[in-house]
Amino acid sequence: MNTERSQLYYNCVFLHVSFQAIQHSMAGKKNDSLPCWLDTNLIGMLSRELHNCREQAAPFADTRDALDTAIYHCGLLLAQCPGSLDSQLCHHHLDAIMAPLKEAMTRLSGNVNRASASTAPSPGQRLRSWLGWQ
Repeated sequence: MNTERSQLYYNCVFLHVSFQAIQHSMAGKKNDSLPCWLDTNLIGMLSRELHNCREQAAPFADTRDALDTAIYHCGLLLAQCPGSLDSQLCHHHLDAIMAPLKEAMTRLSGNVNRASASTAPSPGQRLRSWLGWQ
């Protein structure tokens, strides 16, 4: 793994772990109907880091697409935060951010074989799944 790819990989790991920590500590229980009060400053900082990663991913098209999806969902989360989300929807948004980050990490690590790459969901399929249209 070259230096640029390695740096981007570890940035994606940092972001994934950060969103995961938020989900486990601040987002409430997954099946609550209680309001979810996230720290929008923290989410905003992570959103800026996502955008920086996206810029670094310019030479890696498949990783760039995954980061675009994570940025989109992070924007949705920020648009409804704080106070407009219940814990279930908050968890849903965080899952929708972490899934493409995990995909980006897998692609950057070089562990993607052709079979799994061809069965990976397209951005459209992920969106339909997220909207519950499948």
